[in-house]
Amino acid sequence: MLKKLILSAVAIVAMSGVAHAQYTGPSGHKGPKSVADVLKNPVDDQYVQLKGQLIRQVGNEKYIFTDGTGEIRVDIDNKLLTGPIDDKTTVIIRGEVEKDFLESPEIDVDSVTRP
Repeated sequence: MLKKLILSAVAIVAMSGVAHAQYTGPSGHKGPKSVADVLKNPVDDQYVQLKGQLIRQVGNEKYIFTDGTGEIRVDIDNKLLTGPIDDKTTVIIRGEVEKDFLESPEIDVDSVTRP
């Protein structure tokens, strides 16, 4: 009986560990591959992952991002910008396209990393 109880406890712990794991390998992301793609066909709440530079700040937590194919406004919480970042620093941004009626699309950024 004690052996079954211990095995059950081990199984529960093992399953709970799997439930909280995060996959960090390659993804099957099929979304836009560039700023030009986002601007050509902006889809509200569409996930994007783009590599480029934040070339200037245009407001509180608002920046212009470019990947060489175009420029788009991005909204980045200050807490996501760690370490020195200037207009020549290459970053990877991940987030969602925000397309409001009669406004230019922007990206609501969830994470900023360096390649």
